[in-house]
Amino acid sequence: MTQQPAPLDLVVTLGGVSGGELETLMRSALEATALDTLELALAGGQVRRAWLVADAEPTEAVPAGVCVVLDQASFHFGEHLARLVEEQQIERLLYIGAGAGPLLTAPDIDAYNDPVAGCVTNNAYSADSFALTPGSTLAQLEPAPRSDNEVPRRLRDELGVGVVELPRTIATQFNLDAPVDLAALALTGGGGPRLQRCLEAAALDTDRLAAAARVFADRRAEVLVAGRVSARTWRFLERDTPVRVRVLSEERGMVSAGTEADGSARSLLGQLIDAVGPGRAFGELLPELGDAAFIDIRPALVQLGIRASRADRYAADLGRPELIEDARLRAIVEAASSAPIPIILGGHSLVTGGLMLLNQWAWDEHDRARGLDPDPSRRGRTSD
Repeated sequence: MTQQPAPLDLVVTLGGVSGGELETLMRSALEATALDTLELALAGGQVRRAWLVADAEPTEAVPAGVCVVLDQASFHFGEHLARLVEEQQIERLLYIGAGAGPLLTAPDIDAYNDPVAGCVTNNAYSADSFALTPGSTLAQLEPAPRSDNEVPRRLRDELGVGVVELPRTIATQFNLDAPVDLAALALTGGGGPRLQRCLEAAALDTDRLAAAARVFADRRAEVLVAGRVSARTWRFLERDTPVRVRVLSEERGMVSAGTEADGSARSLLGQLIDAVGPGRAFGELLPELGDAAFIDIRPALVQLGIRASRADRYAADLGRPELIEDARLRAIVEAASSAPIPIILGGHSLVTGGLMLLNQWAWDEHDRARGLDPDPSRRGRTSD
């Protein structure tokens, strides 16, 4: 008889987002997702103990069994997590970022509990979640990791830890990184009960996003995807959509390589906008390349020298130029919003799990319009 692996101890981190209207919305959604994830994991028996590490008291009631750790001082991801692991004697650690679990199910969380692997993660190169045994290994990374993204890669490269990457499904790849990700969930109906209430209250406009997503089910169409697009995402689109796909992939690993922070990232899209202006780029040239476009705009902004505030970036993602203070970014968003094709702007998550989720929704809608039940064989397909 196969012995069941020991339960994991779960740590979810929440913090770093505060400010105006859209930042408050994002913070509320991240908190809701974190609490939904904690409740799901505890109810299913996947974890033994659970902590929420936050920079402020949660506004909603915390699920029974969750210990809240407040850190209102300067938060260093690696140092704080390693200290918690030591203080609580966490042998089998499961870490999930606040935005990483909106679509996770109990079996998805179970998949992290591998009794053999040293580290299990959703993405070996840019992690949003990982399990680590023993948890004390984290403290051996010097210097301590600044973010969750780098942990599995550094464990493998610096300490020789065996890293297992979970299948890249919609659930494991979709991450709440920007308001456009909230719009995708509002459109598709995903997320736990707290997150669903948050999205209903926000009443986000999803019409343009829906128009762009429906192109995925049109065999005559072509879609432009630009930004930090991985080869796996391209393969997923080539295999699971009938549309022709035009990909402009640039500046993968921009954040971890430091090229965003120092301004050295280079973007062909950014050069195009600079050369011809946003009006012509989005109004004439990009529409010649596809019937819809999904653009991770962050590399282009670095190329253009636009150091937009988080509030401005969030407004850009939702196509709200009236909320943007930076004049150059506002001009880009106005041009994209008035383009003759639906152009969706966002961050890295838009061109990873976001595309997978929107493609699934497009095909479900396609089936329903023809009086068919949505094909379950497409749901949760991997990007490999």
